[in-house]
Amino acid sequence: MTQNYTSTLNTYLVGGAVRDQLLGREIVERDYLVVGASVDKMLSLGFMQVGKDFPVFLHPDTKEEYALARTEKKQGLGYTGFVCYAEPDVTIEEDLLRRDLTVNAMAQDNHGNIIDPFNGQQDLKEKILRHVSSAFSEDPLRVLRVARFAARYHYLGFTVAGETIKLMQEMVTKGELENLTPDRVWKEFSRSLSEDNPEVFINILRETGALKVLWPDLDKLWGIPNPEAHHGEIDTGVHTLMVLQQSVKLSQDIGVRFAALTHDLGKGLTPKSKWPTHHGHEKSGLPLVENICRTLKVPNQVKRISLLVCEYHLHSHRAFELRADTILGMFNKLDVWRKPEDFELFLLSCEADCTGRLGQENTDYPQANYLRDAFHACKQISPKQFVEQGLKGKDIKDAIDKAKIAAITLVKKQKL
Repeated sequence: MTQNYTSTLNTYLVGGAVRDQLLGREIVERDYLVVGASVDKMLSLGFMQVGKDFPVFLHPDTKEEYALARTEKKQGLGYTGFVCYAEPDVTIEEDLLRRDLTVNAMAQDNHGNIIDPFNGQQDLKEKILRHVSSAFSEDPLRVLRVARFAARYHYLGFTVAGETIKLMQEMVTKGELENLTPDRVWKEFSRSLSEDNPEVFINILRETGALKVLWPDLDKLWGIPNPEAHHGEIDTGVHTLMVLQQSVKLSQDIGVRFAALTHDLGKGLTPKSKWPTHHGHEKSGLPLVENICRTLKVPNQVKRISLLVCEYHLHSHRAFELRADTILGMFNKLDVWRKPEDFELFLLSCEADCTGRLGQENTDYPQANYLRDAFHACKQISPKQFVEQGLKGKDIKDAIDKAKIAAITLVKKQKL
């Protein structure tokens, strides 16, 4: 049935599907390019148009995307200010020329032949991410996309070409990134945090100057020292990315990985005269976490985890030193009774912070099991027994708290 719809069309598999096929990676989705056709012809064949600004269509059966070959001319600011030309006379080479990277500017015809006018296959072999043309600079979102691709393909040894880094730096200097909308920036951040090497994404943004524009409070952490006794790596920025790497090992949750980036933001506010100590950085960092979450429109769940980790990560590290009533107070603040799943994400984030330090990458984090066991012991305490004793109102709450404190104390004795 598919052939009936496309037999009269000159179609090519394009973009990421061709790239990943050549790399031997799983192809997640297939996009197709149609050369020599018009909007009317696509509609007459039963394709459904979905692109408002660009002529993109869904296949009647497979729902895969088919786009008419097009050229684009910059007219305006940001990544949306383009005039699109998608008439039948646009060639495949002209369409591929507008794409971002050479490895993304390849096509495959129905016979399996690769169309590669910009040497994408050679760059794949040499493991280089290189821009196709100077038109790259017309879309500021590409700075983040390249950084994301660098993170995704880092495990294969890919690096960004020097001339592409230079072009990205020039785009940042010209203020192009200021035209990006928060939702697009967060989309690139969140997708990059889902990769196995999100620290590469952050490093590329730093190298190009983009991080200073998009998230100055994070960029500021590099060069700020920590006490060497607790941080062999010393530098707060270095520590932050080590925590991010550890979070990847512990969890696939975006909230845990984002919390790795936000947990020490308060250290950027410590006066130099106080370095390398950062007393109170947990609470001082909270407005900075609030700010970036508001700026990037971060989802509420991710924001909640980040705020909790920022404020209470030292409580977790010092769990064995804290009084039982302090532990109970933290449990209440974390709302562990109603959101136990968030509590687990909190503990994973704290473990990532503890092990994200030079020489401590493989150390145990017994605080997490202590806090888990203390929480489970507290959960066994039911109000029913106190009601049966004739207690009412606040007396019930006080009795429950007293029993929970006793339970936490007992767990601690068992652990030590």
